[in-house]
This record gives sequence, C-alpha cells and structure tokens, in this order.
Amino acid sequence: MSSTTAPSVSTTASLRRRSLGILAAVAACVAIWLVGAFGGADYAVRSPGQAVMVVNLVPVVVVSLAAALLGWAALALLERFTGRSATTIWFSLVVAATLLSFAPLLQVDATAGAKIALGAMHLTVPAVLVSQLPENDH
Repeated sequence: MSSTTAPSVSTTASLRRRSLGILAAVAACVAIWLVGAFGGADYAVRSPGQAVMVVNLVPVVVVSLAAALLGWAALALLERFTGRSATTIWFSLVVAATLLSFAPLLQVDATAGAKIALGAMHLTVPAVLVSQLPENDH
C-alpha cells in the first residue's frame, strides 16, 4: 500500500512544481513588461509591411503562457516516449526554439527599450522552464 502512495506523492509534487514553474515564467514576463513600461519603453513595434502593433500586457501573458505550456507538453511527451533521454532532447528543443524566437524580434522596428524588454522575456520563459520542469533525478 505504501508503494502506491509514494508515486502519487511524487507525481503530485512534480505537477505542483511544474505548475508553479509555468506561473513563474508568466509572472516574470509580466514583471519585465511592467518595469519597461514604467521605465518609459515604447512597446510599439513595426514589422516590415505590417501596421504598427503595440505589445500590451495581454499578449505578453497569452504568449508567455502558451509558450510555457507548449514546453511542458513537449517535455511530458518526450518523458512518455523517450525515457531517460527526454530531458536532453527537450533541452535541445528549448535552445533551438529560444534562438528561433529571436528572428522576429530582430526584424521589427522598435525602440531599444522595447527590444531589450522583449528580448529579456524571450530568455526568461525558457530559463524558468529549464530550471523548474525537468525532474532532478534523471
């Protein structure tokens, strides 16, 4: 009976840690956005051939939450199908996705403050996920 209790506690603890990691990633992006906004960053970005878009707090929350949940889903799938190599594969995917996420940021016209804040957000989500999502015993 105690052998069935231990995995449940471990699973619950892992679920709690990962959920808090997702929330921490989103909260960190919100904090970065707020610091930039209070510091005077103009979050109006102009993509080539597109209308000016102001990056307000709603897209920051939605995109950071979606990216974090996608990262969690990818890790969960890898853990299910690849076993012990899941974390290594996932980390490689995180690095690749992070590097690719900078392509649009490098192509838009925006103030230096906006680019710095947005770039920090692009680094914050994966940093929090890498520190919180993988199991420590692998």
